[in-house]
Amino acid sequence: MTKRIAMWSGPRNLSTAMMYSFAQRSDCHVVDEPFYAAYLNITGLAHPMRDAVLSSQPQDPHAVAASLVSESDAPVFYQKHMCQHMIDGIPRDWMGQVTNVFLLRHPARVVASFAKGYPTLTAHDVGFALQAELFDHCLALGAHPVVVDSADIREDPEGMLGKLCAAIGIPFDPAMLGWPAGGNPADGVWAPVWYGSLHKSTGFAGPEGPLPELSGRHAEIAEEAMAHYARLSAFKLT
Repeated sequence: MTKRIAMWSGPRNLSTAMMYSFAQRSDCHVVDEPFYAAYLNITGLAHPMRDAVLSSQPQDPHAVAASLVSESDAPVFYQKHMCQHMIDGIPRDWMGQVTNVFLLRHPARVVASFAKGYPTLTAHDVGFALQAELFDHCLALGAHPVVVDSADIREDPEGMLGKLCAAIGIPFDPAMLGWPAGGNPADGVWAPVWYGSLHKSTGFAGPEGPLPELSGRHAEIAEEAMAHYARLSAFKLT
Protein backbone atom coordinates (compact mmCIF):
# COMPACT_ATOMS: atom_id res chain seq x y z
CA MET A 1 0.00 0.00 0.00
CA THR A 2 1.44 3.34 -1.06
CA LYS A 3 1.76 6.07 1.57
CA ARG A 4 0.64 9.25 -0.23
CA ILE A 5 1.78 12.51 1.36
CA ALA A 6 0.34 15.82 0.15
CA MET A 7 2.48 18.73 1.39
CA TRP A 8 0.54 22.01 1.27
CA SER A 9 2.49 25.24 1.21
CA GLY A 10 2.56 28.76 -0.11
CA PRO A 11 5.52 29.97 -2.20
CA ARG A 12 8.99 30.72 -0.80
CA ASN A 13 8.38 28.40 2.10
CA LEU A 14 10.99 25.62 2.15
CA SER A 15 8.64 23.59 -0.03
CA THR A 16 11.21 22.69 -2.67
CA ALA A 17 13.83 21.88 -0.03
CA MET A 18 11.30 19.56 1.59
CA MET A 19 10.69 17.88 -1.78
CA TYR A 20 14.45 17.44 -2.21
CA SER A 21 14.66 16.03 1.31
CA PHE A 22 12.00 13.39 0.69
CA ALA A 23 13.49 12.61 -2.73
CA GLN A 24 16.62 11.33 -0.98
CA ARG A 25 14.67 8.48 0.58
CA SER A 26 15.20 5.23 -1.30
CA ASP A 27 11.52 4.38 -0.74
CA CYS A 28 10.06 7.63 -2.10
CA HIS A 29 8.75 9.03 -5.40
CA VAL A 30 8.17 12.80 -5.54
CA VAL A 31 6.13 15.09 -7.80
CA ASP A 32 6.48 18.86 -8.13
CA GLU A 33 3.34 21.07 -8.17
CA PRO A 34 1.17 18.71 -10.25
CA PHE A 35 -1.75 21.19 -10.58
CA TYR A 36 0.36 24.08 -11.89
CA ALA A 37 -0.52 23.63 -15.57
CA ALA A 38 -4.21 23.13 -14.76
CA TYR A 39 -4.13 26.30 -12.65
CA LEU A 40 -2.55 28.35 -15.44
CA ASN A 41 -4.98 26.93 -17.97
CA ILE A 42 -8.01 27.89 -15.86
CA THR A 43 -6.79 31.34 -14.83
CA GLY A 44 -4.99 32.41 -17.98
CA LEU A 45 -2.31 34.02 -15.81
CA ALA A 46 0.89 35.10 -17.55
CA HIS A 47 3.35 33.44 -15.18
CA PRO A 48 7.01 33.09 -16.16
CA MET A 49 7.49 30.17 -18.57
CA ARG A 50 3.72 29.80 -18.93
CA ASP A 51 3.82 27.96 -22.26
CA ALA A 52 6.52 25.58 -21.06
CA VAL A 53 4.54 24.78 -17.90
CA LEU A 54 1.35 24.15 -19.88
CA SER A 55 3.11 21.73 -22.20
CA SER A 56 4.95 19.91 -19.41
CA GLN A 57 1.96 18.67 -17.37
CA PRO A 58 -1.62 17.44 -17.86
CA GLN A 59 -4.02 20.39 -17.89
CA ASP A 60 -7.08 18.33 -16.90
CA PRO A 61 -7.30 18.73 -13.10
CA HIS A 62 -9.43 15.60 -12.71
CA ALA A 63 -6.79 13.50 -14.45
CA VAL A 64 -4.16 15.03 -12.17
CA ALA A 65 -6.25 14.24 -9.08
CA ALA A 66 -6.68 10.63 -10.20
CA SER A 67 -2.92 10.28 -10.58
CA LEU A 68 -2.36 11.53 -7.04
CA VAL A 69 -4.36 8.72 -5.45
CA SER A 70 -3.09 5.95 -7.71
CA GLU A 71 -0.68 3.32 -6.54
CA SER A 72 3.01 4.15 -6.92
CA ASP A 73 5.95 1.85 -7.55
CA ALA A 74 7.53 3.41 -4.45
CA PRO A 75 6.17 2.80 -0.93
CA VAL A 76 6.06 6.58 -0.30
CA PHE A 77 4.55 9.05 -2.81
CA TYR A 78 5.40 12.65 -1.86
CA GLN A 79 3.44 15.45 -3.53
CA LYS A 80 4.55 19.09 -3.35
CA HIS A 81 1.45 21.28 -3.69
CA MET A 82 0.96 25.04 -3.79
CA CYS A 83 -2.18 26.13 -1.94
CA GLN A 84 -2.86 28.98 -4.35
CA HIS A 85 -3.38 26.44 -7.16
CA MET A 86 -6.51 25.02 -5.50
CA ILE A 87 -9.04 27.40 -7.03
CA ASP A 88 -12.56 26.67 -8.27
CA GLY A 89 -12.35 23.98 -10.92
CA ILE A 90 -9.56 22.05 -9.17
CA PRO A 91 -11.05 19.01 -7.38
CA ARG A 92 -10.49 18.47 -3.66
CA ASP A 93 -12.37 15.27 -2.87
CA TRP A 94 -9.20 13.21 -3.40
CA MET A 95 -7.61 14.89 -0.35
CA GLY A 96 -9.42 12.42 1.90
CA GLN A 97 -7.30 9.61 0.40
CA VAL A 98 -3.88 11.07 1.25
CA THR A 99 -1.98 12.18 4.34
CA ASN A 100 -2.12 15.97 4.32
CA VAL A 101 0.68 18.08 5.80
CA PHE A 102 0.58 21.87 6.02
CA LEU A 103 3.93 23.65 5.85
CA LEU A 104 3.94 27.12 7.43
CA ARG A 105 6.22 30.12 7.23
CA HIS A 106 5.76 33.56 8.78
CA PRO A 107 3.87 35.78 6.29
CA ALA A 108 6.40 38.61 6.49
CA ARG A 109 9.16 36.26 5.31
CA VAL A 110 7.02 34.81 2.52
CA VAL A 111 5.98 38.22 1.20
CA ALA A 112 9.50 39.68 1.38
CA SER A 113 10.98 36.70 -0.47
CA PHE A 114 8.29 36.23 -3.12
CA ALA A 115 8.00 39.93 -3.95
CA LYS A 116 11.62 39.95 -5.16
CA GLY A 117 10.71 37.84 -8.17
CA TYR A 118 7.04 38.68 -8.55
CA PRO A 119 6.42 42.43 -8.34
CA THR A 120 2.64 42.18 -8.91
CA LEU A 121 2.20 40.10 -5.76
CA THR A 122 -1.34 39.73 -4.34
CA ALA A 123 -2.77 38.16 -1.19
CA HIS A 124 -3.97 35.20 -3.27
CA ASP A 125 -0.45 34.56 -4.56
CA VAL A 126 0.95 33.87 -1.08
CA GLY A 127 -1.76 31.30 -0.43
CA PHE A 128 -2.45 31.71 3.30
CA ALA A 129 -6.23 32.03 3.03
CA LEU A 130 -6.41 28.96 0.80
CA GLN A 131 -4.07 27.08 3.13
CA ALA A 132 -6.50 27.65 6.01
CA GLU A 133 -9.44 26.75 3.75
CA LEU A 134 -7.77 23.49 2.71
CA PHE A 135 -6.97 22.69 6.34
CA ASP A 136 -10.67 23.08 7.19
CA HIS A 137 -11.56 20.95 4.16
CA CYS A 138 -9.37 18.14 5.52
CA LEU A 139 -11.14 18.35 8.87
CA ALA A 140 -14.52 18.22 7.13
CA LEU A 141 -13.42 15.07 5.28
CA GLY A 142 -12.55 13.45 8.61
CA ALA A 143 -8.84 13.58 7.81
CA HIS A 144 -6.23 14.44 10.43
CA PRO A 145 -3.83 16.96 8.88
CA VAL A 146 -0.36 17.54 10.27
CA VAL A 147 1.11 21.05 10.59
CA VAL A 148 4.82 21.90 10.66
CA ASP A 149 6.62 25.25 10.61
CA SER A 150 9.58 25.76 8.28
CA ALA A 151 11.35 27.80 10.98
CA ASP A 152 11.33 24.78 13.29
CA ILE A 153 12.75 22.57 10.54
CA ARG A 154 15.56 25.03 9.86
CA GLU A 155 16.27 25.27 13.59
CA ASP A 156 16.52 21.49 14.04
CA PRO A 157 16.24 19.56 10.75
CA GLU A 158 16.92 16.10 12.18
CA GLY A 159 14.65 16.53 15.19
CA MET A 160 11.71 18.05 13.31
CA LEU A 161 11.93 15.72 10.33
CA GLY A 162 11.96 12.83 12.77
CA LYS A 163 8.80 14.15 14.42
CA LEU A 164 7.18 14.77 11.06
CA CYS A 165 7.91 11.26 9.84
CA ALA A 166 6.51 9.81 13.07
CA ALA A 167 3.37 11.94 12.71
CA ILE A 168 2.70 10.73 9.16
CA GLY A 169 3.56 7.11 9.85
CA ILE A 170 6.86 6.52 8.08
CA PRO A 171 10.34 5.89 9.51
CA PHE A 172 12.84 8.74 9.54
CA ASP A 173 15.70 8.33 7.08
CA PRO A 174 18.94 10.29 7.78
CA ALA A 175 19.37 10.66 4.01
CA MET A 176 16.65 13.33 4.21
CA LEU A 177 19.11 15.77 5.80
CA GLY A 178 21.00 16.52 2.56
CA TRP A 179 20.89 16.34 -1.21
CA PRO A 180 23.27 16.86 -4.16
CA ALA A 181 23.68 20.37 -5.51
CA GLY A 182 22.23 21.07 -8.94
CA GLY A 183 18.54 20.28 -8.48
CA ASN A 184 16.46 17.14 -8.75
CA PRO A 185 15.11 15.23 -11.78
CA ALA A 186 11.59 15.80 -10.40
CA ASP A 187 11.94 19.60 -10.66
CA GLY A 188 9.17 21.28 -12.60
CA VAL A 189 10.12 22.91 -15.90
CA TRP A 190 9.84 26.26 -14.09
CA ALA A 191 12.86 25.46 -11.88
CA PRO A 192 15.24 27.89 -13.69
CA VAL A 193 13.00 30.80 -12.63
CA TRP A 194 12.40 29.89 -8.99
CA TYR A 195 14.93 27.29 -7.78
CA GLY A 196 18.27 28.90 -8.66
CA SER A 197 19.51 29.50 -5.11
CA LEU A 198 18.28 26.12 -3.91
CA HIS A 199 20.20 24.38 -6.69
CA LYS A 200 23.37 25.62 -5.01
CA SER A 201 22.40 24.08 -1.66
CA THR A 202 23.13 20.64 -0.27
CA GLY A 203 20.88 20.77 2.79
CA PHE A 204 18.58 22.90 4.89
CA ALA A 205 19.72 26.45 5.60
CA GLY A 206 20.21 27.48 9.21
CA PRO A 207 17.83 29.55 11.34
CA GLU A 208 16.55 32.80 9.88
CA GLY A 209 17.32 36.20 11.36
CA PRO A 210 14.92 38.98 12.40
CA LEU A 211 11.67 39.39 10.51
CA PRO A 212 11.96 41.64 7.44
CA GLU A 213 10.39 45.08 7.60
CA LEU A 214 7.59 45.56 5.07
CA SER A 215 5.74 48.67 3.98
CA GLY A 216 2.79 49.66 1.83
CA ARG A 217 0.93 46.96 -0.04
CA HIS A 218 3.38 44.25 1.01
CA ALA A 219 2.79 45.02 4.68
CA GLU A 220 -0.97 44.84 4.09
CA ILE A 221 -0.68 41.44 2.41
CA ALA A 222 1.37 40.05 5.30
CA GLU A 223 -1.03 41.47 7.87
CA GLU A 224 -4.01 39.91 6.10
CA ALA A 225 -2.24 36.54 6.13
CA MET A 226 -1.32 36.64 9.83
CA ALA A 227 -4.70 35.46 11.13
CA HIS A 228 -4.53 32.32 8.98
CA TYR A 229 -0.92 31.67 9.92
CA ALA A 230 -1.62 32.10 13.64
CA ARG A 231 -4.60 29.77 13.55
CA LEU A 232 -2.73 26.92 11.89
CA SER A 233 0.32 27.51 14.08
CA ALA A 234 -1.77 26.39 17.05
CA PHE A 235 -1.75 22.87 15.56
CA LYS A 236 1.92 22.63 14.61
CA LEU A 237 4.37 19.97 15.70
CA THR A 238 6.75 21.17 18.41
